[in-house]
Amino acid sequence: MSAKAKTGHEKIIETVKIALMAAIISVLGPLSIPLPFTPVPVSFTIMAVYLTTYLLGAKTGTVSVIIYILLGLAGVPVFSGFTGGAAKLVGPTGGYIIGFIFIAVIGGIFVDKFKGKFFFSLLGMALGTAVCYLFGSLWLAYQAGMNLKQALLGGVIPYIALDCAKMIIAVLLGKQVKPLINR
Repeated sequence: MSAKAKTGHEKIIETVKIALMAAIISVLGPLSIPLPFTPVPVSFTIMAVYLTTYLLGAKTGTVSVIIYILLGLAGVPVFSGFTGGAAKLVGPTGGYIIGFIFIAVIGGIFVDKFKGKFFFSLLGMALGTAVCYLFGSLWLAYQAGMNLKQALLGGVIPYIALDCAKMIIAVLLGKQVKPLINR
């Protein structure tokens, strides 16, 4: 918490930003491309999580991601393929969804600490993504009866280059949008 207490107006603005980014994740989240060789689809969710992380930082970005996950848990079809509900979270790809929290926390810490500097923002998001990949792959291996190597081959390797591109796009877009939302 900052040394200066937030005013009522600042709290309202922060709440609106959290809700807006949770809504953006929820709109982009269902858009996905299934792949024939893995239960993990190409999804736009992670792009929205990267953008949220850059724009809101660790604390409020994480709250926004958690709201998105809770919406899906409640049955709102915000997960890939317009799905929702507890079954999606305990299914093969649920670990990756929960792993988005790691991206928001770790990436957000880097964004906050290094004031949105390009390299460090990408580094933080990459580290958060690595933790997301590990958590998601362990979950996928357990749920799908795979070993870790199979889970990494099906749930991580095909996505690394695309996720790196999404990080770069999110930071470049975020650099343009952040001044507008922080007026």
